[in-house]
Amino acid sequence: MSSLTTYNALGEIAAAEFADIVVSAQVLCLPTGDPLKLRLDLVDHSLLDVFLSSSGRYSYHWERRLIAAGDLYRHDNTPHDWWRHVATFPRHFHDGSEGNVVESHLDPNPEHAIRQVLTFVRQKLTT
Repeated sequence: MSSLTTYNALGEIAAAEFADIVVSAQVLCLPTGDPLKLRLDLVDHSLLDVFLSSSGRYSYHWERRLIAAGDLYRHDNTPHDWWRHVATFPRHFHDGSEGNVVESHLDPNPEHAIRQVLTFVRQKLTT
């Protein structure tokens, strides 16, 4: 499955299954035309960016800094040395801020992971 195909599939899941919180889904591309990431615009005017690399790196980054909440949430697997204490290293979750890092139990399958992340977003938006 190509990156573009994967991003399109994830965008379709987001739009169909999470229409109550996802306003739009678009694949952002590099000048070369290669896909860079999937961007989801959410009902609270925040953004969720999904980045998947062919080397297995990923990031599901929900940015809320530009709105009143001012927080961010991100699952990623970048092996930063300062997160070695996290039991699931290199997988980790930034819970509300860059510095508040905990274990990440995100499913390795992107189609399952997008559902987990958007379920979390939905819960945060409705509480």
